[in-house]
Amino acid sequence: MSRPRVIDQDKILDAAEVVVARDGAARLTLDAVAIEAGISKASVIYDYKSKQALIKAVIERRVAEEHATLRQAIQNLGAVPDAHIRGRIAVASNSMPDDTRAVAINLCSALAQDAELLGSMHEAYRKEVAAILETSTNPQAALLAFLAVEGLRTLEFLGLLAWTEPERTQILRGIEALVSAPDHSLVAARATRIN
Repeated sequence: MSRPRVIDQDKILDAAEVVVARDGAARLTLDAVAIEAGISKASVIYDYKSKQALIKAVIERRVAEEHATLRQAIQNLGAVPDAHIRGRIAVASNSMPDDTRAVAINLCSALAQDAELLGSMHEAYRKEVAAILETSTNPQAALLAFLAVEGLRTLEFLGLLAWTEPERTQILRGIEALVSAPDHSLVAARATRIN
């Protein structure tokens, strides 16, 4: 009879994030993760056969957490028009903590080098954009709002620009105003058909 498994996978992934934040994704090793988690290397290998598999699991967990946060934000809005893009804006209202940013930046280089993982991220974004377009009263404005939110988050994420909380709040209000903007392209198209 085999011994029951008692190592928590989240403990391993948490340790991997600590190592990535401290040493960078390039220096991540299964040994370093095992030491950080206080477990044997064999325990790490049991769940994650390689460094790439471990990095993939960390990224997938981060993406799943982001999706859960988005679903919760949409649910919190209730039955309002454009709930998907408004939920995305609500999620962006919370700045990324420095420790999260450090992990994410280090994982980006690993992501760029893994075609399979990069492909799954492309698919995730494709689905996100499709969901926003399908649920928006003004798809063009919603797409612009999505691009603006992602631009804001990317600039902050990379540490290229930073705003005070009042400035950030004002920027997000402006982005949300895009969602409520009338769809002039539809008005112009209807006017053309009438004439």
